[in-house]
Amino acid sequence: MVKVKLFTKSYCPWCHKALGLLVELNADFENIEVDSGDAEWDTLKGKTGHNTVPMIFIGDEFIGGYDDFEKLHSSGELELKLK
Repeated sequence: MVKVKLFTKSYCPWCHKALGLLVELNADFENIEVDSGDAEWDTLKGKTGHNTVPMIFIGDEFIGGYDDFEKLHSSGELELKLK
């Protein structure tokens, strides 16, 4: 199974939804909480062009945020990407 990496903030409800979905799917994932002043957060924003959380990667592929993640799940593509 491909590893998922999420960059989240503890207060973000969309982050909690993404984490819940990954738990439901029994996916292998790593959750990394980032703060707005964090150098890693600044690097991620530059790399992805996004400035919101969650930022979700499957393997090395940037998926996007929760809406993108949910669309993949609804279409059945998420499960295929996780294999």
